[in-house]
Amino acid sequence: MLCAISGEAPQVPIVSRKSGRIFEKRLIEAYIAEHGKDPVTGEDLSTEDLVEVKTDRVVRPRPPTLTSIPSLLSVFQEEWDALALETFSLRQALAQTRQELSSALYQHDAAVRVIARLTKERDEARDALSKVSVGTTRTSGDGEAMQVDSTGLPEAVLARIDSTQASLSKGRRKRPIPEGWATSEILSTYQPTETSEPLYPGTRTLSLNSSGDLALVGGVDGVVGVYSLPQKRVLETLKIGGPVTEAIWAGEKAVIASSTGAVKVFENGTELATFNLHAGEVTSLAVHPTGDIVASAGVDKSYVLYDLTTNSVTTQVFSDASLLSVKFHPDGHLVAAGGADGQIKIFEVRSSVAAANYAMSGPVKCLFFSENGTFLAAVVENSTSISIWDLRHSSEIKVLDTGNKIDTISWDYTGQFLLTGGPSGLTVQQYSKSSKQWSEPFRSAVPAVSVAWGAAAQSIVAANADGVVTVLAAKS
Repeated sequence: MLCAISGEAPQVPIVSRKSGRIFEKRLIEAYIAEHGKDPVTGEDLSTEDLVEVKTDRVVRPRPPTLTSIPSLLSVFQEEWDALALETFSLRQALAQTRQELSSALYQHDAAVRVIARLTKERDEARDALSKVSVGTTRTSGDGEAMQVDSTGLPEAVLARIDSTQASLSKGRRKRPIPEGWATSEILSTYQPTETSEPLYPGTRTLSLNSSGDLALVGGVDGVVGVYSLPQKRVLETLKIGGPVTEAIWAGEKAVIASSTGAVKVFENGTELATFNLHAGEVTSLAVHPTGDIVASAGVDKSYVLYDLTTNSVTTQVFSDASLLSVKFHPDGHLVAAGGADGQIKIFEVRSSVAAANYAMSGPVKCLFFSENGTFLAAVVENSTSISIWDLRHSSEIKVLDTGNKIDTISWDYTGQFLLTGGPSGLTVQQYSKSSKQWSEPFRSAVPAVSVAWGAAAQSIVAANADGVVTVLAAKS
C-alpha cells in the first residue's frame, strides 16, 4: 500500500470513506486542516471520514546509500547542492518579479495621468461646445431649457416654411386616397421579386427618390451607391470619408451623414457642400416638406437646419441629451427629435421653441409622422413594439407589438400603412379610419435595416446589413 499523497508506504495508513484511497495519517490530517477536501477527488472531507487501517508495523530497511559515513556525507552534499540551486532560482524569479512589478506600477501611473488629462480636456471641450454659437437661452412651457442659435432663421426660409404649411395643411385630412394606391388585399400578396448582390458591408440606410427608381445605399466603408432599381445596378458611387449613418434624397440632391460628424450634399455625382457643425456622430437626417431644407441630429445633443438653396446652415438647436432620430411634421411647422434619454422633443421649426415633450421607455431610435398630421409613431432601441402618439392630445393612444425587433419604420403617403423592418423581417400595420382599428395585412421574413415604400405603395424596398436590396411586390 502506498500513500496517495507521498507515494511511499505509510507508517500509519488511513483510508478515506469517500474516495477509498490510502493516505499517511499525518499528511492527510494536515491537508484536511488546511483545505477541508479530499486531495484526490476534491470532495469535502473531514477527519470523521477517515478510517485507520490496522496493519503490522513494518520496519523499512535502510537504503544502501546510507550504510556508511562517506555515503551519508555524499547524500548531504547532494541535498545541499540542490538547495543552493533552488535558492538561486528563487532569487532570479524574485528579481524578475520585482522588475515586472516596477514596470506595471510605472505604466499604471502613466495611464492614470493620461486619463486625468483626457478627462480634463473632455470637460473643457464640453464646456466650450455648450457655448458655441449660443447667444440666447429659451425655455419651453414645461421649464425645460434649450440653447438656440441667436440669429434665427432667414426671412426667405421662414417665408418658404409658412407658404408650405399653408398649402399642405389646408386639405390634408380630407385628402382622398390616390387612384391606383395599394390596398390591404394587394399588400398581403407581396413577395420578393428582385434581389441585388451585396452592395456595401454594414449598410445602415436606404432612401428612394421621388420617382422610386433610384435608391441611396450606404455602409461602414464610407461609400454611398446610387442604385437603379429598374436597371438593377449601381449607377454611381459617392465617397463620404467616414462610415455612413444616414442618406436621404432632397429633390435631386443626395444628402449624406457620417459618423465623423460631417453632412455632405451631392448632385449628379458632384459634391456641392460639406457641413461640419456636429461634434460627433450624425445619427439621423430628415427633409422638410419644402424639399430644400434638411435637418440633421447628432450625439452632440443638437439638431441643425440647412438651406440647400444656398448650401448654408440656418440654425443649430441644443437640447439636454444626445439625439438619435429626427423627423419633420408633414406640414413642416414642427420637427421631432428622439433622445437617448427616452424623450421625444417636439420643436417649432420657425422659432426653435419646444412645443411638446413625450416620455418613452428607452432611447428613441425611430420616429415617423403620419401623413394626416395627427399621429406620431416612435420606437425605442431593441424594442418589438411601436408607440402611436396623438399630437392633438399629447397622449400615447396605441402600442403595436409586432413580435420582431424593429430597426426602421415608414408611414405611407395615405397614412394607413405603417411599414416596419428589422433583423427578423418586415411587417405592415394598417390603420382603418372608419373603424379606428389596427390590423396586420402583411408579414415577411426578409431582414432589413432600412425600408421604403415604392411608388403608390405598389412595392416595398428593403436593404439588409450586407447591402442586399430586396424589392417586394405582388407577382403579376
